Amino acid sequence: MKVMTVFGTRPEAIKMAPVVRVLQSEPARFTVKVVVTGQHREMLDQVLDFFAIRPDYDLDIMRHGQTLTEITSRVLAGLEKIIASENPDIVLVHGDTTTTFAASLAAFYQQVAVGHVEAGLRSHNSYNPFPEEMNRRLTGALATFHFAPTDTAAAHLAREGVPNSRVFLTGNTVIDALLGTVKNDYTFRDPLLRSLDFSKERVILLTTHRRENWGAPMERIFTAVRQLVASFPDVRVVFPVHRNPRIREVAADAFDHVPRVNLIEPPAYEEFVNLMARVYCLLTDSGGLQEEAPSLGKPVLVLRDTTERLEGVRAGTALLVGTDTERITEEATKLLTDREAYMNMAEAPNPYGDGKAAQRVAKILWEQRTLLQIPTMSHG
Repeated sequence: MKVMTVFGTRPEAIKMAPVVRVLQSEPARFTVKVVVTGQHREMLDQVLDFFAIRPDYDLDIMRHGQTLTEITSRVLAGLEKIIASENPDIVLVHGDTTTTFAASLAAFYQQVAVGHVEAGLRSHNSYNPFPEEMNRRLTGALATFHFAPTDTAAAHLAREGVPNSRVFLTGNTVIDALLGTVKNDYTFRDPLLRSLDFSKERVILLTTHRRENWGAPMERIFTAVRQLVASFPDVRVVFPVHRNPRIREVAADAFDHVPRVNLIEPPAYEEFVNLMARVYCLLTDSGGLQEEAPSLGKPVLVLRDTTERLEGVRAGTALLVGTDTERITEEATKLLTDREAYMNMAEAPNPYGDGKAAQRVAKILWEQRTLLQIPTMSHG
């Protein structure tokens, strides 16, 4: 079975790496071609190096200040010849990026089946998160196979009319990647992280990068963070700042000379997840961190008004707090002062999987190959 995987950002690479590795471990069944678009560059390359994945094709589309239109058109144009040349049986994409949607469309134009890993997530708001919500829905409309990470995601697809025979519950591949990376004896490479005493300070991990939080919402978030460190002398905030210059400028201004707020470069994946395993809690607008943190017993305050990952909210591992300064400060203060409230979130069950999602994806692909008109072969 000829499988082409296409991804372009760091989160996609992290979540697709377990799938690529499982498929590559079964050469009697799968021929795998890895295509990266380079929608993110340095951050993507870090993950590829860590998981020892060598792309067969690299579109290298990253340009400073690139627009969504430019990303989409360059992915479409770049994939056209590759798909025609390789003639895969299926193109596997992941999640909700512009690379995901454009790759699905490129495959559709050549009548190649699409498998959507992490399918069925919905916020039901077309512009929040933007453009991710519509990227997910459009990819879903083009997909042949939908690999849903949770029951809720599968239910969304059912309500949208996707046949049950095309929806497969797998768990989330991010848990596969995470469980194989966190180590109790890990030593940080970053001097600042290595210097932190997690037994004496409560470290809060802050990440924020989403478009809908640019401008005033992000400024409100940063105001809340300043209030928290002023109120709690034992609290330190570590903020890996996204490489987008618009975010960096606002962050630098907001935290200039603010004690116990450390702005750092985005760590490599291994460094980052081992940091996450040691912090007290997370303030984030990231989707992936809402899935990873519950596996590590870390409460998550979600800096968004909506989330397509309601399973964590329902399970009690995550709480939507939006971008209002007072609300963020109030809920973070509760976690810092109310031990019962903290433990209720930290010990809530993880709804996102058991670390075997990639194995399920590979098994399902092989079992469903007859739908793609691939001849059944005997391998002794």
